Amino acid sequence: MKNRYEALLVLNAQGTEETVRDIKDRLRSEFEKEGAEIETVQELGKKQFSYMAGSLDSGYYVNFVFRGEPTLITKLRAKFRLDPEVYRQNYARLAEKKETKQRTPKKMAKAE
Repeated sequence: MKNRYEALLVLNAQGTEETVRDIKDRLRSEFEKEGAEIETVQELGKKQFSYMAGSLDSGYYVNFVFRGEPTLITKLRAKFRLDPEVYRQNYARLAEKKETKQRTPKKMAKAE
């Protein structure tokens, strides 16, 4: 059974915007190689850290919303832990989307 997940990845943002775009595209293909069905990719932009993290003072935040098997999270964590361009990663299971029913408009009483 496929569940809905959210992955917040903090990328090493020492490069230019084009580099970040290339990294984001590469990560998207990694998700798809592992069997994830990506719904959306949200670029949250570059943000300063509240303290120096090693040699980094900022990171580029990217949020992936996808569907996948529960074992997929373990595979992705292991794969991205070895990737030098992924500084941090956080995963959360999301609630299923509720489909909105289209209501028919109520008929108005005729005015006499």
